Amino acid sequence: MTGAEPRAHDDQGAELARFSRQLYERGWMPGTAGNLSVRLSDTTALITASGRAKGELIGREVVAVHADSGVEVAPGPLRASAETTIHCAVYGATEARAVIHVHAPYATAVATRVGHPARRRTLRVERLELLKGLGLADPTSAALPVFPNWPDVPRIAADVAGHLAATPDPPPALLITDHGVTTWGRDLAQARDRLECLEAICQLLLLTGGLPPNTPDDAHDDTTDAER
Repeated sequence: MTGAEPRAHDDQGAELARFSRQLYERGWMPGTAGNLSVRLSDTTALITASGRAKGELIGREVVAVHADSGVEVAPGPLRASAETTIHCAVYGATEARAVIHVHAPYATAVATRVGHPARRRTLRVERLELLKGLGLADPTSAALPVFPNWPDVPRIAADVAGHLAATPDPPPALLITDHGVTTWGRDLAQARDRLECLEAICQLLLLTGGLPPNTPDDAHDDTTDAER
């Protein structure tokens, strides 16, 4: 890191720790689960360290990585989150400056209900007022991708990168089957706000029966619809 980056590293590390503690208190980052990152520059991102309790995270427990690859900028005692490559896939395909991945229960439940172990599916959400909180070009509808939870995380990242590159104006969120939810924005506050809206949307879908029955594994159509 050069120039102003060391100071930005310290400031953004403190912000990542503060947001991690907030999300832990909401029950969305239990134990060491979940990860947050911010983009420091065109080439560098800062992400929470692997294996650190999110409710007790401090500003030093973050790792600088190359934004295009997720490779650590310099060796040290801390390791970058195991899911760094998913954050980098988002940075590479969008204008995002911050990414949040958590295990919020309603979004994770929806991902479990809708997702498939071996192929991407799409959850279409219509008309819910909370869609406006996602900053969509069309605030009345969203097509949310639900990716397989491959054991090889770079494979998930490759799926995400390919989908985002091929999708005009994608919603700033994705789900991973049996795993959790990821959102992004111009900063951590916007990514968090979008996360809150999406978690509330998923809660409403579950409370109102807005999700369709599980699609058979051999179905050809990988799209499901959810309407209020």
